[in-house]
Amino acid sequence: MLILECPYCGVQCEETELHADGEAHLKRFGPGSSDDEFEGYLFRRENPKGVHFERWRHVNGCGKYFHAARCTATLEVFGTYSAQTLEPPKDLQDKISAKRPGWTWRELKGEG
Repeated sequence: MLILECPYCGVQCEETELHADGEAHLKRFGPGSSDDEFEGYLFRRENPKGVHFERWRHVNGCGKYFHAARCTATLEVFGTYSAQTLEPPKDLQDKISAKRPGWTWRELKGEG
């Protein structure tokens, strides 16, 4: 079972107190977008073996959305942070890099 800490209220929660809401840091498309953009948003998702960033909601607590970084192979949780950030905090990226040599945020997002 996953234990995640809500970055807003500081409560450590089991995943049963939360709602998983898919991949984090997605550009969401709605009305006015092209069919390709909307199809990509709906159906093309990462499913990595390794570090993954997810969006969660603290439904049985403060009700706010937040992001979590975890390893999909081992279920190790690296940390949680505000959903309002465009990328993970630098200290969290450094923590992941220390445990997963060679990993970078830029490569994960296809920029490196």
